[in-house]
Amino acid sequence: MRQILFTIPVLNLPIHGYGAMLVLAFASAMWLGAWRARREKLDPELVLDMAFWIFAGGLIGARLFYVIQYRDAFHDPLDAFKFWNGGIVYYGGVIGGVTAFLLYRRFNPFPIRPYLDALAPSVMIGTVFGRLGCFLNGCCFGDVCHSALGVRFPSPTDPWASQVRNGLIPPSATFSLPVHPTQLYSSFDALVLLLLLTAFFPLRRRDGEVAGLLMIVYPITRFLTEFVRNDEGIFLAAMTISQTISVGILACAGAYWWWLSTLPKLRYADLPPAPAEAPAAASAS
Repeated sequence: MRQILFTIPVLNLPIHGYGAMLVLAFASAMWLGAWRARREKLDPELVLDMAFWIFAGGLIGARLFYVIQYRDAFHDPLDAFKFWNGGIVYYGGVIGGVTAFLLYRRFNPFPIRPYLDALAPSVMIGTVFGRLGCFLNGCCFGDVCHSALGVRFPSPTDPWASQVRNGLIPPSATFSLPVHPTQLYSSFDALVLLLLLTAFFPLRRRDGEVAGLLMIVYPITRFLTEFVRNDEGIFLAAMTISQTISVGILACAGAYWWWLSTLPKLRYADLPPAPAEAPAAASAS
């Protein structure tokens, strides 16, 4: 891990690894979304404009979810705004991003399913870098690991503090016990899903299926990853809050795919271009 990547000389300004990865996540997601939109005969400028709404909404939702979930840990109200130190919840970001997407569409109408498909891979490439940021920061950590995959985090990071609270290590310990690097698992998972969505793109029969595939595969992999994470307690029916949300998304995905099956097999990119407007008739001389 490396919470501070480097410090800018003269200004003495620290560059946090978590914040730097968030910037890379946003930039890569925005570029990929615009590239995909151009290939699918959509408006890349609309995607670039929309990206700022989605990023802002996602960041607000992710931080708000974290503050609500861990409200007892905040004693200074200003600490709620220090997202660059870590402390955002992935599914909170999804809720905030989707809300921002729908608000943007409310004021800028566009065909929703083609754009959802174009943006689905962007979610995953953003997750690749976002989870690397989690690793650099030491948040979203895993349970104690007894294999060669285990990673030890130094004092006073979250894994170390958690193990001190639970009596697994003494407060004098310099490092935590080895834990599952669930951040790296999640980053690799996102990369695999990105490749899957990219491969499925030309095979989709109707618009919306790429987003629908993401609604199925990500909750399943997230549900499984939660079994080796150790930063969330039980929320409902022996499941963590992220597992509970994953089950809810899977249920929504089933309803969404049923609705898609009632639509004609038609893709926006396959439609013929709209006819150009006829030039105005020349005035008689």
